Order: sequence, then C-alpha cells, then structure tokens
Amino acid sequence: MTQDSKRLADGVSRRKFLMTSGAVGAAGLAGCTGDSGSESTDAPTDSGNSGGDESSGEDTSGDSSEQESMDTSMLTAEGSSTVYPISNKGSSYWNSNAPASDGEYWGSNSETSVPGWDELKSNGAEGMRLADYFASLYGFEPTGKQANPPFATSIGLSHSGTGCKSVRDGLVDIGNSSGPITAELGWSEEKANEEVVDHVVGRDGQPVFVSQAIYDAGVEQLTGEEVRGIYQGEIQNWSEVGGPDEEIFVVGRAEGSGTDTSFRLNMLGDADAPMEVDTRKGQNQQVKTVLQQNDNAIGYMALAFQGDGLAPIAIDFEGTVYKPSKDAENTIFDSSYPLNRDLHMYTKITDDNPKGTDMREAAFLNMHLTTFGQKVFVEQVEYIPLPNKDLQKEKEKLPAQA
Repeated sequence: MTQDSKRLADGVSRRKFLMTSGAVGAAGLAGCTGDSGSESTDAPTDSGNSGGDESSGEDTSGDSSEQESMDTSMLTAEGSSTVYPISNKGSSYWNSNAPASDGEYWGSNSETSVPGWDELKSNGAEGMRLADYFASLYGFEPTGKQANPPFATSIGLSHSGTGCKSVRDGLVDIGNSSGPITAELGWSEEKANEEVVDHVVGRDGQPVFVSQAIYDAGVEQLTGEEVRGIYQGEIQNWSEVGGPDEEIFVVGRAEGSGTDTSFRLNMLGDADAPMEVDTRKGQNQQVKTVLQQNDNAIGYMALAFQGDGLAPIAIDFEGTVYKPSKDAENTIFDSSYPLNRDLHMYTKITDDNPKGTDMREAAFLNMHLTTFGQKVFVEQVEYIPLPNKDLQKEKEKLPAQA
C-alpha cells in the first residue's frame, strides 16, 4: 500500500489493509497464502481442503447485533520463512473450516485420531467446524460452512525483518519472526513492550548442516568454536576440522533474516557480529538448495527444512555434545541447546487496542496454543512444542474469551 493510500484511509484502521511483498492470497480459500515474491517451495505447505460435507444448518453469521460489531475482515500475517510452516499450516486449516467428522484435519473418526481432540471435545468442540469453534471462543458467530470461516486468514512469506516492520507500521495484523523484534528493529525491551505483544508459538533448534559429501567424509560433528571459526573466516578448509582437503563454502542467511539474527546472537554473541560468508540466501529453502548442490558447503537453517539427503550435525558446546536425534541424552531439541530459539508472532499495540491483540488475532493464536495446535502446527512440521507452563504463560497474553 502506498503512503497516499494510507492517508486516504483516514479514520479506518490500517490493520484492515494487507501489504506483502508480492500478491495477496485470495480470501476464504483453504491454504490461502500471500507469497511475498518468493518461490512457492520456500516452505512446506498444506492445502487445508478437507472436502468435508457442507453443514445443513442455517448460516447465522451476521444475524445478531453483537456479530455485526465484530471485525470479520481478513486476518493478515507476514514475515519469517522459519515461522511460515507453522503459520501457513494453521491458516490452511482455519480457511478450510473442516467439520468435526473430518478426522484428517479436525476431530476424529474410526480411521484417524487427531492429537488433542479429546481435550477440545470436553471444552465444547464436538460437532463444530474447526475455525467456527476457535472463533466462537472469542465471540464470533459460526458460519457452519466449508471453506467459509468466520473470517479468512492470509499468510505472506518474506523474512523476519519484513514481518517486524510490517506489524510495526500497521500493514499486517501479525508479524512473524524467528528473531526477537528488539534485534530485528534495534529496539530496547522497553520500546518493544510499548509497541507490540510478543506471542511465542513454538521453538526451533536451529541446526547446522554440511553437504552430504562432507558428512560422508566424516564431518558429523563440530565444536562450537569450530563453527564460530568457520563463520568468522579463521577456518577455511575442511581438513582443519577432520574433513577432506577442500575449501569450505560458507552459506549465510540474508541480513534482516531472523535466522541470521538468532545465529549471530547465539553462536557469535552479538546480533551485529561480523561474518565471512561466500553467499547469503533470503529463505531457508534456498540455503537447503545450495547445500544439496555444493559438495563443500556449511549452512544453518530451521529444523523444518531438514531431510532430502540433509541431516543436522552434532555440535559440542564446551564438552556437551548436542545430537540431532530426539532420543539422545543431549539433543538439539533440548531447551538447553545454545542455538535453541523462540518463534514469534507479534501483534501491535494501538490507541484503539491498548492490549495489543484483537479478537481475530486471539482466536487464531489460541488455536496454535492448544495441545492440538502444538502437535499439528508445531511438532508435525519438525519444530519444538512449548511446555505446558509456557503455553499457559502465552495464553495469558490473550484477551478473555467470550
């Protein structure tokens, strides 16, 4: 949206406008995404179309004065390619508005058992469509219709810096970021607390990868000091760390990426620490492609992008070896792993909404902060679910349910 357009919108909430770097996704379609000028393969996606039966009940949306006062405009999000698999899968499920009888997406049937369904059923979800249920908790009238939720959602894909700037400027409802907004925008903690609400929806182990040829040559583990040495130009040949006599091709993420910010903070000790890299890539998938196509590379990316011939290496931090296996004594999935990081969905504090999270945002976020959401949208895309005590802390940031 141009500055002139924003001026013309005097008196109207800027949060009802969507700006992504590319095209806006179509409202109300399952799997709806606003790809921000990036390749569609930059993150795993889920269509969200369940093909469930239409409700035979009457559509009561908009029948009451209370419902007419609810904001049912499209909920928009933008930002991190790391958070994108979580947010986009949640969006596709939401937009499908699948019925409780559809055990693939929602509820349970004789063939499928959905994680967390029993808990949701005991709280009134039985017989309801997915988005209808979560939206109703915050006062929205159920539509009872397939692919027609109480309000639609659209997720843009770029990187954390863009997501943080977009939510700061009121261009989207939710800014997705894999790095803290303080580091992305150079804010103090006090400034961040005045401007946004930080909703943590999961965690990422942020593993380090090497090309398959290097892994097969014996580089299955490095020390934290060796990784730091590689990224600061002190180690330039694989033979220096027990590998073949080949120059190391060092891959970094684009500056402004939350993955880059978190890596510098956690590995190099400063979000602005200098790095010596051979190439920088803006998306996790692009880093993965380089590692697959180059026999001598090292790179860092989100857990959700492992596989297809690439596995994380183990890293020894001061005598503790963190392995990529969930069954290991110390694993990159542990909260003690030094590269472990929070995954954020930021909402904006405004004069009209001093608590910083409106009812649409709360309904969508709350869906992710249930056992169901943590299993389906976080763990099933290879991220780390929040422990119960942290889930409760995050839920307390949301407005009271209707």
